Amino acid sequence: MILKAAGVALALIAAPAVLSQPAKAADVICYNCPPEWADWASMLKAIKADLGYDIPHDNKNSGQALAQIIAEKANPVGDIGYFGVTFGMKAKAQDALEPYKPAHWDEVAAGLKDPDGAWTTIHSGTLGLFVNKDALGGKPVPACWKDLLKPDYKGMVGYLDPSSAAVGYVGAVAVNLALGGSASDFSPAIDFFKALAQNQPIVPKQTSYARVVSGEMPILFDYDFNAYRAKYSEKGNFEFVIPCEGSVVFPYVVGLVKNAPDKDKAKKVIDYLLSDKGQAIWTNAYLRPARAIDLPPAVKSKFLPDTDYARAKAVDWGQMENAQKGFVERYLAEVR
Repeated sequence: MILKAAGVALALIAAPAVLSQPAKAADVICYNCPPEWADWASMLKAIKADLGYDIPHDNKNSGQALAQIIAEKANPVGDIGYFGVTFGMKAKAQDALEPYKPAHWDEVAAGLKDPDGAWTTIHSGTLGLFVNKDALGGKPVPACWKDLLKPDYKGMVGYLDPSSAAVGYVGAVAVNLALGGSASDFSPAIDFFKALAQNQPIVPKQTSYARVVSGEMPILFDYDFNAYRAKYSEKGNFEFVIPCEGSVVFPYVVGLVKNAPDKDKAKKVIDYLLSDKGQAIWTNAYLRPARAIDLPPAVKSKFLPDTDYARAKAVDWGQMENAQKGFVERYLAEVR
């Protein structure tokens, strides 16, 4: 299921020409651990409190993180990579990670980890619409993917670049499957993005939580955990929508960088992410844990009802990984 052509991964990554180098005044370097995404800020504070390790914030996306790890193969700087699962597969295919089966690895479902231990899921999210209701100018909250094509939402819809960011490709997969496509047929998604282009969407390459909160981007293809974070912690009126046609669930993974300079510390950090306390921290950020632990009642009550989540399906991300190159080529040629 993993891409085998050595050049494929880099062809899929739209990384900047110059990738920032982190200061090495840290115990562990984690690429793509941005404070505004998935509440990594709280997790890194907890790691500092419990393990005593300083880990700097890092605002790359999955593609940029993998590109930098590959660029540094001869002299690694990073210790841990955090990726959308498809980029975890690419990292293994590029021989950028080394196997490590952390504590509690056996409790993670087989479909959520590489059998050799190259990557392991730490949490997952459900993709939908993160909406700033106050920024809609009185227009109704969209309920379906196709609602976004209405002229009412011109200039209001954002999605991350699917040729670079993991969440961007997940959005494309969600739209495609919801509108009748498959791993071998991405025409429904291509047609949707072509139509959406008429509404002048905003297409950033990196996490855009703050832009939704500020009202600059009223609607964003994003995960439930970001929308709930805004709803319950920001000033404003926010909502998460699982579109009526359906959506998908997506796992996020970590891997140990091959020849990591602080390997032993990095292993302890990965263990922590899957520990009881680490998994509980993710749930406080409205993430679904990788291990089968119950959501705390106080968190579960803040999620949409299970009837809404029934529209979000599990996906064979190995198949979608194989389909990604073809989709990205079409997207760049026909949409961008």
